[in-house]
Amino acid sequence: MNRLADSLRRRVDRGFNRGVHAAWQWLDRAGEIVPGTRAAAAFGSFGAGSCIDFPPATLLNCRSIHLGSGVLVGRQATLSVGYGADDPHLPNRALVVGDRSILGARVSITAHSSITIGEAVFFGQSVFVTDASHGYQDPTRPIGQQFGAHQPVSIGDGSWIGHGAVILPGTRIGRNVVVAAGAVVRGEVEDFAVVAGNPARVVRRLEPDVGWVDSRGGVRPVLEGMFGSD
Repeated sequence: MNRLADSLRRRVDRGFNRGVHAAWQWLDRAGEIVPGTRAAAAFGSFGAGSCIDFPPATLLNCRSIHLGSGVLVGRQATLSVGYGADDPHLPNRALVVGDRSILGARVSITAHSSITIGEAVFFGQSVFVTDASHGYQDPTRPIGQQFGAHQPVSIGDGSWIGHGAVILPGTRIGRNVVVAAGAVVRGEVEDFAVVAGNPARVVRRLEPDVGWVDSRGGVRPVLEGMFGSD
């Protein structure tokens, strides 16, 4: 009798498990933000074939956010513009994401002036990007109430931003740049470079007619045909 009861209990548990996963998959599909949904219509622009996975974390002042075509944004994403829903000073194009870019799960992008992400840019998970920070000069006020200057951020076409990287205000990243996982980037990064560390520094760069040169002078050859043929 106990054996029969245990068998029935396992069958019920497995059936309940299947039901939970089926319901969650349905919620995933039903909750996606895609063109034609009310949520997508709230954006400044939302390109064909683009999708924000369900559930998002925070989507704030979407009218200042512009997504190109074929953009994929992972779940638990924060795409935020300004200092609150009632911010009267929102730029029209504070956050712009180019065609075919992929922003990994738990990405957090907070724009106040201008963050521009180029085409075919890939983010790992848990990447943080901001164009403003906090000041600390007034010792009589909480740090969180001392807003820093707005410094535009740009990330060039074809770049890869690794897991957990932090892109700080004023950063300008060139084309086809690799930002290593966990790197903290500020300032300008040249095209075709690899940066790593905190603060991030160039550890490898592409030198014409030479190849990929690291900081110790080691060379890795350029893949044949990577720049096309004449």
